Amino acid sequence: MSVVETALKRPYTVVAVLILVSLLGLGAALRMPVDIFPEIDIPVVAVVWTYNGMSAADIQNRILTLHERQLASLVDDISRIEAVSYQGVGVEKIYLHEGADVTRAVSQLASSALVVLKYMPPNITPPLVLRYGATDVPIIQLSLSSKSLPDTKLNDLPEHHSPRLGGRPRRRGPLSVRWKTPRHHG
Repeated sequence: MSVVETALKRPYTVVAVLILVSLLGLGAALRMPVDIFPEIDIPVVAVVWTYNGMSAADIQNRILTLHERQLASLVDDISRIEAVSYQGVGVEKIYLHEGADVTRAVSQLASSALVVLKYMPPNITPPLVLRYGATDVPIIQLSLSSKSLPDTKLNDLPEHHSPRLGGRPRRRGPLSVRWKTPRHHG
C-alpha cells in the first residue's frame, strides 16, 4: 500500500497526524532559545609581546619564532598558531582543539612565556595572555573628542553612559573607544 492510497483511505488519520506534527514543530520553535549575541565557543588564546623600538622583522625573528618553538612541547591541545608582528608589538593567536581546557592553556602559555623570557632581548616584559573569542570582538566603535574634557574623562564616559545593546544587562565584550586630544598650536 502506497502513501497516496493510505492518505485516500484514511483522510482523518492523515489530517490528525499533520496537525500533531505542526503542533510539535510550533512547540519546539517557541521553546528554542534565541539570543541576539549567541555564545560562540571558539577556543583561541592571544599572546601579545611588546618591545618598544624593535622592528616588525626583529619581533618576528627574535621573539615570536622563539616562543612558537616552545609552544609545541609546553602547551596541550594546540590546533594551529598564527603570528603577526608590527613595529614594537607581536601577536600570536593560538587556536586550540575543540573542547580544550582554555583556562589550562592560558596558564601553560604564561608559563611557556616565562621559560623563554631569559633567551629574549634584554629588558623585555612578560607578554599579555588573553582568552580570545568571537564574543569578545567589539560590535561598535565609538569615537569621542572634546575641547574641554581631559582624556581620562573621555575614556570613562562610554563605560558609565553607554546604552544597553539588545536588552542585555551588561556588556560581554570590550568596548572599543578612540579619542582625539585637540592640538593647540601657539
